[in-house]
Amino acid sequence: MNQVISELKVCPLLVKDAARWDAFVFAHENATFFHRAGWSEVIRSTFGHDTHFMFAERDGEVVGILSLVHIKSRLFGNRLVSTSFCVHGGPLTIDPMANMALDAYAEDLAEKLDVDYLEYRSAKVTKPEWHCQSELYFEFRREISESDDDNLKAIPRKQRAVVRKALKAGQLSAEIDANPDRFYAVYSVSVRNLGSPVFSKRYCQNLKRVFGDDCEFLIIVGPDGEAVSGVLQFYFQDEILPYYGGGTSDARKYGAHDYMYWQSMCRAAARGIHIFDFGRSKAATGAFSFKKNWGFAPQPLYYEYKLKPGQTLPEANALNPKYQLMINCWKRLPLPIANAIGPHLVSALG
Repeated sequence: MNQVISELKVCPLLVKDAARWDAFVFAHENATFFHRAGWSEVIRSTFGHDTHFMFAERDGEVVGILSLVHIKSRLFGNRLVSTSFCVHGGPLTIDPMANMALDAYAEDLAEKLDVDYLEYRSAKVTKPEWHCQSELYFEFRREISESDDDNLKAIPRKQRAVVRKALKAGQLSAEIDANPDRFYAVYSVSVRNLGSPVFSKRYCQNLKRVFGDDCEFLIIVGPDGEAVSGVLQFYFQDEILPYYGGGTSDARKYGAHDYMYWQSMCRAAARGIHIFDFGRSKAATGAFSFKKNWGFAPQPLYYEYKLKPGQTLPEANALNPKYQLMINCWKRLPLPIANAIGPHLVSALG
């Protein structure tokens, strides 16, 4: 008897499908926080980009998802990214046919929109026939213990001493805020000082609105009662992801950055979380070295590109020498000006 193969459909994500989408994500062993349906709403409402979040369905069951964001910029080109503003992306499926169908949809859409390239962001090679960039971005993640003492011992000696010093001094305390005001104040200073444009506070507000208790603002307060550092962090399954972090000029003096990540780790362990994801950093940067010094091994991220004929791999990153003059100038901008201009640039970067 011939086997009947059920029809596979590729459908756009609608509000009514968000719960089904996320149920699929939470059940998939390779899923990340960045595969969640809420990113479509966050990106559209913050940056105004068109999102094409598609899912493959068979017999009423979701068998694959793909999150695509279309960014068109005079400065940084025309591209289709899965998923912009996120570490990870690319198709997430349980069915080879679904994977093929979602790939085909993405490639057809890329051609229709006449983009310079289609980009998938992954922790492993998924499209060996595409161009791949694997030496620029790295992620840092490892298991943590339920014991604070064990977690402290796992930090290499030199960095552990900084944490111990901050704890012994007793000048810092940690607080959780319900809104991004204090976080944004310290983060925007830190980003400006690095010569990078900052996203808008509205982005933080939208992340909190959409993801609720899975999005948190951890604030470190100094001896004068003022915030000296802060981190916006996500919770997903058995993981905590301190995603955006920064601080004022006093943060280094108090060891506030180390204290902040230590507090994040302790709070995660207390909740029974076993994976600490230190996020993405570019190679040869201070953030990259900082995370290695905490005992985290860098793991390459594979950003894969299907290029339009005649296009080359994108180089819109801070390590590109042609951006050094702009970076140095940005560091000197008054903070109100940097915070006014920055969100427009960030929106085009993705």
